[in-house]
Amino acid sequence: MPTDITIVLPTFNERDNIVTLIQRGLTSLSDYEVEMLVVDDDSPDGTWRVVSKLAEQDSRVRLIRRTEERGLTTAIATGIAHAKGGWIGWMDCDLSMPPEDLPRLAAALADGADLAVGSRFINGGSDIGHSWVGKAFSWTINMTASLLLERHIRDYTSGFILARRQVFDQIHLQGDYGEYCIDLLYRAARAGFRVKEIPYQLVPRKTGESKTATNSLGLVTRGWNYVLAIARLRLAKHS
Repeated sequence: MPTDITIVLPTFNERDNIVTLIQRGLTSLSDYEVEMLVVDDDSPDGTWRVVSKLAEQDSRVRLIRRTEERGLTTAIATGIAHAKGGWIGWMDCDLSMPPEDLPRLAAALADGADLAVGSRFINGGSDIGHSWVGKAFSWTINMTASLLLERHIRDYTSGFILARRQVFDQIHLQGDYGEYCIDLLYRAARAGFRVKEIPYQLVPRKTGESKTATNSLGLVTRGWNYVLAIARLRLAKHS
């Protein structure tokens, strides 16, 4: 029987979170044929070992261990390239994005959307997982992107995605970190794909250290990359 949904889980040092995430994801998507595809960047904490053992016990779990390449965007792209599902998605692996919301993204696709995105910035969504500085940073970037690009999209840096395979056949991910999501959502909308936002609540990570910039210098550096991506897409919009 073909797999309906592939959830790509890009990991780096998420040993204490990954099993719980996979189990909750499989439970929440029990109405579908599903695979949880972990793409691990050779985590020093042995995340890949934990996933390898789980994959031996459950055929719905697969592991790709990358030893010569690292990075969020390329990890997701690797997962997309190896996915079996007709619907492909991904999420953060720190349990900040509740896997129990995955069926709501799937329902949006079943209702006709081409790409469903978990959103913190529409009615019903919220962010309790970041400090006020992080929240202000995210809000500013996303409102800027919404004003300058496609106004009906509010959470351009979500990273909580489920889409039809056809979207990725036409649009390939590009960018270093979160700007890949800005690029994907904008280009998908411009290409005529139906983008639907689903509200969700971002919660604090359970264990481990955040890989998102948390100090002022990191936020400025990452913010600059986001601004460049928005500017590039804005210029292309009017070229």
